[in-house]
Amino acid sequence: MVTMRDVAERAGVSIATVSFLLNDTKPVTPATRARIEQAMADLGYRRNVVARALASRRTRIIAMAYPALEHRFGMSTAEFFTAAAERAREQEYHLVLWPVGNDGVELRELLGQGLVDGVVLMEVQLADPRVEVLRETGTPFALIGRTTELDGLAHVDIDFDATIEAAVAHLHELGHRSLALISGDLADPRFHEYGPWVRSEAAYRRVMAEYGLRTVVEPCSDTPRAGREAAERLLQEHPDTTAILVANEYGALGVVSALKRLGRDIPADLSVLSLLMVPEVAALSDPELTFLRTPGSELGQLGIEALIRQLEGAAPLPPQLVPATLQPGDTVGPPPS
Repeated sequence: MVTMRDVAERAGVSIATVSFLLNDTKPVTPATRARIEQAMADLGYRRNVVARALASRRTRIIAMAYPALEHRFGMSTAEFFTAAAERAREQEYHLVLWPVGNDGVELRELLGQGLVDGVVLMEVQLADPRVEVLRETGTPFALIGRTTELDGLAHVDIDFDATIEAAVAHLHELGHRSLALISGDLADPRFHEYGPWVRSEAAYRRVMAEYGLRTVVEPCSDTPRAGREAAERLLQEHPDTTAILVANEYGALGVVSALKRLGRDIPADLSVLSLLMVPEVAALSDPELTFLRTPGSELGQLGIEALIRQLEGAAPLPPQLVPATLQPGDTVGPPPS
């Protein structure tokens, strides 16, 4: 079995220097680090993660807390995870997914076991119980999302105001005046304080008022079936609608399906613009959806960066809001003449 002594001899350093590097207990120069890591690779040496954690009192493991029972996974969610995992790996941390509920009970139990150095919260509610749990336990954390009170909280999020402004402006420039939003179902107890849906709807109401246009909001949960049903209700109640904004990716697929079943041509009769989506999901629609691309990769990296800076005692990452970007597709055009 390869030992630290073998690594030290091959790298031409002391056993103590190898220990400093492996246990992260003292700084090692870049040149020395490179020699030791090359020696470990040549000899096939495997780091003892448990021993390192005991020596440094750190696991170098970060948890991403995602309330999987309340929020279904989507391709947009996967972008956050993969980008965050890559950034953590670059900084020599490991990322694990914790599918814990939004009430904070399970999170508190896991934190008591000392498994991770810090936590990144996803799917943040306006009043999120998990934040208080993390504060009480003294666990470093960062948010991908925003609560109502943000004092002292490291956070990054989608700029929902800029995103909705871009969506409405695009449709308005094409000539649309009868717009409707198929939003999230805020009456659902699981989502009544869900930040993305609350902020999207609030931004839509504000922007439509600024344009002097009628405001129409139809609630919809995050399933294709719910999207179909919402589209049918919308057209029954507001048949003059020429463009539909949709606030969730699964609902948008259902909206397109319903319009086709009702014999509506997209986009000649009705335009559909998905507010937050990734290309892989947009391509599942026929015709392919026009959408505002979720900045998942950027936010996943920023969220991890904000947490690691806390863990390393570096300067904090300033709060950042990143807008979604308009991506062309086949579901948006001028309104019917």
